[in-house]
Amino acid sequence: MRNVKVSKLWDQLHSSYWFIPAVMAVVATALAFTMLSFDRTDKVGINYWWVYTGGTDGARSLLEAVAGSMVSVAATAFSITIVALQLAASNFGPRLLRNFMQDTGNQVVLGTFLGTFIYCLFVLRTIHGDGDGYSQFVPQLAVTVGILLAIISIGVLIYFIHHASTIIQASHVIQNVSEDLHSAIKRLFPEKIGLSEPQDRQGVEEIPISFEEEALPIRANNTGYLQAIDDKELMKIACKHNLLVRIQVRPGKFVVQGGDLVLVFPGEKVNKKLTKKINDAFIFGKERTEQQDVEFPINQLVEIALRAISPAVNDPFTAIRCIDRLSAGLCHLVQRNFPSPYRYDNNKLRVIAEGVKFAELTDAAFNQIRQYGRSDVAVTIRLLEAIALIATYTNNSKYQAVLRHHADIILQDSREGLSQERDNKDVEERYYQIIKNLNNDDTNKDWD
Repeated sequence: MRNVKVSKLWDQLHSSYWFIPAVMAVVATALAFTMLSFDRTDKVGINYWWVYTGGTDGARSLLEAVAGSMVSVAATAFSITIVALQLAASNFGPRLLRNFMQDTGNQVVLGTFLGTFIYCLFVLRTIHGDGDGYSQFVPQLAVTVGILLAIISIGVLIYFIHHASTIIQASHVIQNVSEDLHSAIKRLFPEKIGLSEPQDRQGVEEIPISFEEEALPIRANNTGYLQAIDDKELMKIACKHNLLVRIQVRPGKFVVQGGDLVLVFPGEKVNKKLTKKINDAFIFGKERTEQQDVEFPINQLVEIALRAISPAVNDPFTAIRCIDRLSAGLCHLVQRNFPSPYRYDNNKLRVIAEGVKFAELTDAAFNQIRQYGRSDVAVTIRLLEAIALIATYTNNSKYQAVLRHHADIILQDSREGLSQERDNKDVEERYYQIIKNLNNDDTNKDWD
């Protein structure tokens, strides 16, 4: 696994609109000087038909036209991007803006236009005629590459027009968030991880009896959302100082300065130096990310669904798409092992980290949609169908109890929210299908 701080830095760069354009501008500058150095040497032959062979005036006019048009096109592309961000914020929620900011396609488009503009400027300044006080110099290879970059920019512009109209579609947004959810599940819940229940109970027995009385809290130095925990660094600190550390918060939670981060046993070893080291292992930010927070993409899908079924929008089809993606994510999740909260070093318990539970993730996925969609028969039926589908992917009795609980309250809410008898019968049919799937112990499937 990559270092947590490196991952955080990359996430920040990937979410910025300046990083990729800045890199491409540097590459364009290097390309300009490289082409100019080739043009200044006599070892390069330029007898090909496709190489520019015009004079100084033609080269200047050509590069000036390309540079001027690139500035105009870059401004237009930036304006279209801002409009797309505004549409995303109003239609899908402000939490989805981060996904649009991470769109590599838009960043590459802007970088291509700016890079071509910068390239043309650097080449343009080297073109001299006989009347300029310098010997005549026309960088034919460099001008040819400038023409090629202009042609590439036209292709990029066509791509951008298509891309800009695609990324604001609900289906595209929902699919991208769903992919983030599956990636987070694969990253945070590997197939071979976690301890069995007897080992979990053994971890409880290894906690000192006096832990609650003698452990001292280390409090947060920052206020914000906990985005990630450097668990390797925390384990290293615990081993070095012979500590037992219990983490009090998990990624995704909002922490106020002065709030408890961890409990350290024995408390007598807590000092300013240790407090600073442990605080450095906790990474805070202004917003949540999916780096170590699998609940975040679930909440994003739920937000899209809630906006879709609101009276102002009244678009149950988009909500149904979100439910489908949520069910796919939970089908994936129930086949994964949840990591044990007990972390060991050389068979000695060092860190206790209570992670997210399946019941909590299921609540996050279904509760709000159920509450807001109780009077919508299509949404209610799709919720029950989603639960029925998830039930076919697990034989875990705890997971089945959670699914049964949600099916029961969805059925109860539908009886209160739906006025037509026929609609209630349709809902009951789906409910009994869930009961059938939960009673079938041989329906566990493999996830591809």
